[in-house]
Amino acid sequence: MAPSDHAPLAERVEELLAAGGPLPIVAAGQPVLRQVTEPYDGELAPALLARFVEAMRATMHAAPGVGLAAPQVGVPLRIAVIEDPAPVPEEVAVARGRVPLPLRVLVNPSYEPVGTARAAFFEGCLSVPGWQAVVARHAEVRLRAEDEHGAAVDEVFTGWPARIVQHETDHLDGVLYLDRAEPRSLSTNEAVAARWTQPTPRAAAEALGFELP
Repeated sequence: MAPSDHAPLAERVEELLAAGGPLPIVAAGQPVLRQVTEPYDGELAPALLARFVEAMRATMHAAPGVGLAAPQVGVPLRIAVIEDPAPVPEEVAVARGRVPLPLRVLVNPSYEPVGTARAAFFEGCLSVPGWQAVVARHAEVRLRAEDEHGAAVDEVFTGWPARIVQHETDHLDGVLYLDRAEPRSLSTNEAVAARWTQPTPRAAAEALGFELP
């Protein structure tokens, strides 16, 4: 049974957790993914928040993905989890600035660009399964948030971690990566695997006819 849209958030989260296992991921087309989330202000008791965060982490791992925002499991709260072991070849890691990102719980996050540099790479989303597209994002951002214990977070991210921060924080503003993507780059996962696995999307840009920053 899906949580009622009108139930208090704590009750909705309890219902989700009662099912056990990874949480169902909401796919594009559901209104919750297009709503600006409510700032977290103690709607969940500390123990329930801890359980919800752990369920989000388990769901992210099972998908698998490197980030998950609360709206992606149907909860319109400003909470996200990010974590990336970065299991990629060195050439890819260097080109994309992809380095291991330890688990972080982001409560009420926001970001701002640092400098003007932008980087464009193929990107996907657990709520848009089967597809990827090239997205130009800020190469460096400053993240401000709190962690699950209420401690302040103020950190600068670069490379792939900066991309993850932007992608997940965007979810909390009702923004999907497709809103920022180069439309001509849209490709199935199969097409990306067969043709566009190069460290950068330069070949894809030339073949599909779009500009890179």
